[in-house]
Formats: sequence, C-alpha cells, structure tokens
Amino acid sequence: MKKHRPLVKTPRLISKGKTTPKWRKGRGFSLPELKEAGITLDVAKKLRIYVDKRRRSKHKENVEYLKKLLEEFSKAKS
Repeated sequence: MKKHRPLVKTPRLISKGKTTPKWRKGRGFSLPELKEAGITLDVAKKLRIYVDKRRRSKHKENVEYLKKLLEEFSKAKS
C-alpha cells in the first residue's frame, strides 16, 4: 500500500535572506486537515494515513488530497 504523506512548507530562514518557503513531504497530516476532510483519527489509522499531532497548520492542498483519497477508498470498498 502506498504511503500517504502531506505537503508542508519548510521553515523560512529570514536571517539568511530566504523568505519564500518551499514544499516538502511531511511526517503526517494535521488534525485540522483531517477534521475539515471529514476523517476522524480512528478512521485515519484504519486507512493507514499518517497523522502528525504536533502540526497545527491547515493547507488546502492537503485537505483536497484527503478528500480525494477518501473517495478512492469508498469506491474501492463498495
């Protein structure tokens, strides 16, 4: 099964003149992202979706990805 990882922004290094963050793969989806996509923590564990409880940010790209992923799982299940 494919590992589902979110996209997160890298920290901004203002002291080194780098102000635009880049995107990278993160440890797991944040709880606000799961909540907006309509996925509970128990369902995320059953679907093997990684959850990072330390993250508080909510990125619309990750929410859209989770909604698409939930639709795929529901189609495959039925």
